[in-house]
Amino acid sequence: MKLQDLQTTQERIKALEEKVKPFSERAHKHDKEGSFPFENFHDLKEIGYPALTIPEQYGGVGISLYELILAQETIAKADGSTALAIGWHMGITKHLGENNIWNKDKYQSFANDVLQTGALLNNAATEPATGSPTRGGKPETTATKVDGKWVINGRKTFTTLAPILDYIVVRASIDGTDEVGNFLVKRELNGVHVEETWDSIAMKATGSHDLVLDHVQVEADDLVEYSTPKGAMAAGWLLHIPACYNGIAKAAKDYAINFATSYSPNSIQGTIAELPNVKQKIGEMELMTMQNDSFLYSVAKKWDESDDATRQSMKTELGAVKLSIVNQAVQIVDLAMRIVGARSLSEKNPLQRYYRDVRAGLHNPPMDDMTIMQLADQAMK
Repeated sequence: MKLQDLQTTQERIKALEEKVKPFSERAHKHDKEGSFPFENFHDLKEIGYPALTIPEQYGGVGISLYELILAQETIAKADGSTALAIGWHMGITKHLGENNIWNKDKYQSFANDVLQTGALLNNAATEPATGSPTRGGKPETTATKVDGKWVINGRKTFTTLAPILDYIVVRASIDGTDEVGNFLVKRELNGVHVEETWDSIAMKATGSHDLVLDHVQVEADDLVEYSTPKGAMAAGWLLHIPACYNGIAKAAKDYAINFATSYSPNSIQGTIAELPNVKQKIGEMELMTMQNDSFLYSVAKKWDESDDATRQSMKTELGAVKLSIVNQAVQIVDLAMRIVGARSLSEKNPLQRYYRDVRAGLHNPPMDDMTIMQLADQAMK
């Protein structure tokens, strides 16, 4: 069964919920070992999930941003690492296809590979010396024109999905100019290496290793885009990030409620869910979940229903969504752990993984300080 064969968002989300159930059981193993969940991605490819964001004109379904958010939350409730990792492919694929960023033949060739094999793509932009590209640093990775081809050298950090990527969009400075370009690099090319450097205690199964490019040769037309100045384009697709952390928070909330409604120490009658202090925390979790859903879903729908001019005015709003959802997700997980108590710190308990994973969102773009400054500027206009 392929998700593309289903007619409605509801049908696709229901089918996805069934497919990702085993992810929850695997998450503990991969978190403990720091291993990559290849089987999760096999399962997602089996139902054609990586192709859902390819626009209809290129042979895909072209799901809405709202549906993408729902789908990413569904995966995140089962395994946050898998959701965040596949979210980059899903969002970038959607952004590139809808905005005709690449040459159409180049994108069609990529889209065909995704449709037929489930090929995966991600950007490689962050470097040790420059930090996040959203801060505006110029990459030390270089692309040099030699005999009509580009030769790329450099090292990228935080290359999520590194163990399984088929395509990498590498951000590099163009030698001899002040320009920066995005180059499409196939994983199979000589000189493309992955160094397994990912040792984070959060999102351990995202495979966000270093990518090393040693005299990698690509064709002239693999310069697919000149990199735009930071903040030049509103990026609705980045809502896959708060969607992931919203999903993790919901998993934590559900765990805490199930625990509270079943745990009955002999010091009380009934379960701890009836204790005022526990009920207070459950209510607070539910309130923040409702706020998160309302903010995230309404902005996603606004994006889907807006023209390009309106979308480009939404940059600060999109950043505010990410800031609000992630910070409240951290609070929700914290409350869940307070309900469960010391058991939540057991290695076997998923809450300690949710706690580590949800905090990773604080370091995903856009950064909170940048969003706050943009909100201040907007308020003063």
